[in-house]
Amino acid sequence: MAKKTNKTEENIQAVEEALGKSEQFIEDNQKPILVILGAIIFIILAYFGFQRFYIAPKEKNAASQMFMAEKYFEMDSLNLALKGDGINPGFLSIISDYKLTKSANLAKYYAGVIYMEKGEFETAIDYLEDFSSDDQVIQPMALGAVGDCYMELGNMDKAVDKYISAADENDNEFTTPVFLQKAGWTYELLKDYDNAIVVYKKIKEEYPKSNEAREMDKYIARAEGFLKK
Repeated sequence: MAKKTNKTEENIQAVEEALGKSEQFIEDNQKPILVILGAIIFIILAYFGFQRFYIAPKEKNAASQMFMAEKYFEMDSLNLALKGDGINPGFLSIISDYKLTKSANLAKYYAGVIYMEKGEFETAIDYLEDFSSDDQVIQPMALGAVGDCYMELGNMDKAVDKYISAADENDNEFTTPVFLQKAGWTYELLKDYDNAIVVYKKIKEEYPKSNEAREMDKYIARAEGFLKK
């Protein structure tokens, strides 16, 4: 019992010594600690103030300003969507005038798609790669569009990398098999039939209800046939 008591007393003493050292450290460094705490509080308050009083109003304005650009995009009036109509701004103005907003970020996606449609693939890649979203459909579509641009530029290695990234970005029945199939086709063009078969089989086995899965036996057989030659 005495041993246990002694051990307990030793632990209490060790804790008291540690607390004493901590108190002494705080006392010796009180001024720099207060400066650091003040800086942290200032940064937090500045961040929330920036979000509330700067970003939020700009976000609201950007969304209303981009309405017509989105309408023009839906109507396939791509130049008006991109550059505006003289009264309403286009996506390029939204990107320039409303930096850091969600609308400006989305406008980069629209601009990338428009430049791709116009055949300006390198410019399209710049905008699409500058776009980022948590959306489970739009982000894979943006990555896949970059892959399409690289295909048009004749860079099949980069294209297949982007298709795989698009397929992996958000695993779902809608976009994943689409970009896996594009990756498979590109692997075939690269004469990489082993990897083509891998992605075709993945579509067939993991996404059997997708539209792409219906033709996978044909593509698997074709790739296997090339391997035998």
